[in-house]
Amino acid sequence: MTIAARATNNMVTTTIGPFSKYQLGFSNTLVGIITAVMFATTFLATSYINPGLNPSIRRKVFIISNLVVVSLLPLFYFSSYVSIWILSAVIGLAFGMIMPNLITAASLVNDRKAAERLLALYSASLSISLILGPAYETFILSKFSYNFVFLAFIPLAVLGFVLSWTVRFPDTKKEVRGSKALRNKGFISSILAITTYNVPFAAITAFLTILAVDRFHVPSDLAYSTYIPFFTMSFLTRLYMTIKPFRSLRLPMLISILITMITLAGTIVSPSYSVFLVLMALLGVPHGSVFPMSTIMIQRATSKEERNAVNSYFLAYNNFLFIAVPAAVGYLSNYIGLSITFGLLTIPVLLVSLYFFAKFWKDEILVGGE
Repeated sequence: MTIAARATNNMVTTTIGPFSKYQLGFSNTLVGIITAVMFATTFLATSYINPGLNPSIRRKVFIISNLVVVSLLPLFYFSSYVSIWILSAVIGLAFGMIMPNLITAASLVNDRKAAERLLALYSASLSISLILGPAYETFILSKFSYNFVFLAFIPLAVLGFVLSWTVRFPDTKKEVRGSKALRNKGFISSILAITTYNVPFAAITAFLTILAVDRFHVPSDLAYSTYIPFFTMSFLTRLYMTIKPFRSLRLPMLISILITMITLAGTIVSPSYSVFLVLMALLGVPHGSVFPMSTIMIQRATSKEERNAVNSYFLAYNNFLFIAVPAAVGYLSNYIGLSITFGLLTIPVLLVSLYFFAKFWKDEILVGGE
C-alpha cells in the first residue's frame, strides 16, 4: 500500500511543475505557487481534518481518498491553464488523508525495537516507490508528453485503492488531540530534524527536473531520470536502517546534515550533468536517513493514543514546508537563478541543525536506550 500510494503521490507532486511549465506555459513563480496550493490542501487535511476524526471514520475517509485519487488522474490528462489549479488542490487534500495513516499503521506494535525496524521498513517502502515510480515515468516520457504520465499511473492508484481496505487503524477510542500533541518532545525533535532535510527536498520536488533542463539542456526524460540515483541511494540507506536499526541517532543525524549542506553548495559549481547526478545521488543519503529517524523520534516519545495526532501534525509541518519553500525558490530563481537558490538553502539547514543539536544532543530521543 505504501509503495502504491507514495509512487502515485510522488508522480503528481514532481510532474505538476514541469507539466505546468512546459505544456501550460507557467513561469517559475507560478510553478512554485501551484505546488504550494497542492501542499496547502494536504496541510489542511493533515493538520485539521485527519487528527480530528476517530479511527472508524478516519478509515472510511482514507478509503474514499484513495478512490478520489483514481478518479482525478484521468482528468489531469485533459487539464487546462485553469482546471489544473482545482485538480491540484483536490488531489492534495486526498493525499493528506492517506499518508499520515500509513505512518501510524506502521508503528502499531508494542515492542520498541520491532516498531523502529518496521518504521525503517515503511521508509524503505517509500524509497522503493521513489525508484520504481521515476523509472517508470522516465520510460513514459521517452515516448509521450507530461500529461500522459497521469494516465500511466492509474493502474498503480487502483492497486492502492484495493489495498487501502486492508490497512490497520488504532483500536483505541481515547486518542490524544490538539495542543497537547504539539508540546510532545517527539513532535518538536522530529520537526527540527526533518527541517534539515525537507527544506531542500521541497525545492527538489518542484524544481529538480526544471533545473536539469535549464542548466544542462538535457531532454525531459533524461532530466526526470535524475530522481533515480537520488531515490536509489535513499532506498539503500533505508534498507540498511531496516536490517541494522540505529540505537543512537546522534552521529547519523550529524553525518546526514553535513552531506546535505555539502551537496547543496556543490550545485552552484557543478560543471556538468554527470557531476550533478553524483551530487543528487549523495543527497539521497540524508533523504533516506532523516525521515525514518524523525519517525523513530516520534515513536520513542509517544504512546499509541498520541501517535496519530503527532504523526498528523508532523506531516502537516512537512506540508507547510512544501507550501513555503517552492514558492520562495520559484520567486528567488527569477532573480538569481535556480542553481544559486539551491545553494542558498544551506543557510536554513545550518541554523536549524545547530538549534536541534543544542536542544536534543543529550536527550534519550537521540541517545537511544537498551
